[in-house]
Amino acid sequence: MPTLVDPATAGWAVASAPLHDAAACQALQRQRLTALLRHAVQASPYLAGQLRGLDPDSAPLHDLPVQHKRTLMRHFDDWVTDRSLTLQSLRRFVADPQRIGDTCGPACAVWESSGSRGEPGLFVHDAGALAVYDALEFQRPAPLRPLQRLWDPFWWGERVAFVGAIDGHFASQASLQRLCRRMPWLAERWRGFSILQPLPALLAELQAFAPTVLTTYPTAASMLAEAQADGRIALNLQEVWTGGETLGRTQRARITDVFDCPLRHSYGASEFLPLAAECREQALHVNADWVILEPVDARGRPVPPGELSHDTLLTNLANGVQPLIRYALGDRTRWRAGPCACGSVLPVIEVEGRCDDLLVLPGVDGTPVHLLPLALSTLREDEAGLFHFRLEQTGPSSLCLRLPGARTASACHAVQLLQRYAAEQGASPVQVRLHCGHPLPHGRSGKLQRVVSRSVFPASAAACAGSAPRRPPDGRGGPGRSS
Repeated sequence: MPTLVDPATAGWAVASAPLHDAAACQALQRQRLTALLRHAVQASPYLAGQLRGLDPDSAPLHDLPVQHKRTLMRHFDDWVTDRSLTLQSLRRFVADPQRIGDTCGPACAVWESSGSRGEPGLFVHDAGALAVYDALEFQRPAPLRPLQRLWDPFWWGERVAFVGAIDGHFASQASLQRLCRRMPWLAERWRGFSILQPLPALLAELQAFAPTVLTTYPTAASMLAEAQADGRIALNLQEVWTGGETLGRTQRARITDVFDCPLRHSYGASEFLPLAAECREQALHVNADWVILEPVDARGRPVPPGELSHDTLLTNLANGVQPLIRYALGDRTRWRAGPCACGSVLPVIEVEGRCDDLLVLPGVDGTPVHLLPLALSTLREDEAGLFHFRLEQTGPSSLCLRLPGARTASACHAVQLLQRYAAEQGASPVQVRLHCGHPLPHGRSGKLQRVVSRSVFPASAAACAGSAPRRPPDGRGGPGRSS
């Protein structure tokens, strides 16, 4: 299958990018956009119809139609450019947890989206795109410990712990497993740990593994920092990497203070894993030579720098097997005008993404029990099949699960799952009320906050609730979305 990028030269293409020359970077972006449009018209029956009458060599990007996940998934078999890949076969593939990290078809990876906007998806990435993602992840971010990387560029001396959802074909876990399969020596030193297990078990596993690098969601990093501060765990971390949720300034300060190490935040998605990463100024730079992000208002018009967008459109310039062109990503972004002090001409953005709360319940032994929002969402999605919901803490040991549809067996099963999960975490018996058949409220960001802790109870996400992201003189970043 032809790819847009030769995997053998992807690392060189990333390393040689003209990141300090705006005109050269824009020319490179247009060259890759033209190649993507030509490929889509020739190899994707669905997109050929969508782009009919447009000249791939000269059509302005804003003249192209906007694509939405629901419609693309409905036309999946005609959207992908490899006829051997079908939605039915790929659903069978991701239904098998033993295949997490495997490739399918012609050396392609398949990642599930979390369904945070009520519509899960499957995203296929070819070998060239994967090589670009790997190079962007490892070559582009400014090293948090430059001297360490000089004498250990291949990470031989590090122990990297990923704490997240590890039982599905999500981008982060699947990428970790893929790397470990390609480089078996990593398997003992790079490991995933489930956020769904009881906290004492997670702490014990992490203590035994003794990671030097922790990569996880901000809420999970905050929870582990509190465990470190309380003496329930003693990790000697050298770096913390976060993504998947909004990182507030107080969260960042607390995590770095407790673990006494630097932190890097990133922004990614199942549609393009390394969308943006922080520079040494803690500004979040979009990898604009490989992906185009367009901030737009509710009518699809461009939004000027400094103004929060209604949505963001993504065009993936690296992936040929499943072309994403002006794809509605669902994130609200704010772009900063002017150059960054780091010298890069790549645009700096802030992102308003997930801002769910950590729930704090009384434990059977009198100590607080923390329920992570990503773990709660994973339970609803993977085990109950619910993607559009709102879970509210209405009392110290009482929750309300709100669903827009009718009461179903899946909804009742979700209540049982919640009660069982809370008990497994060591919480006192929890009462869960089911509230069905009413629209769900959307927050200020325009996205649904799915896990909400009322302010009268212990709050964990103060940085998310009511505090603006920190903006240093040269800008700063927001969250990642990959699970």
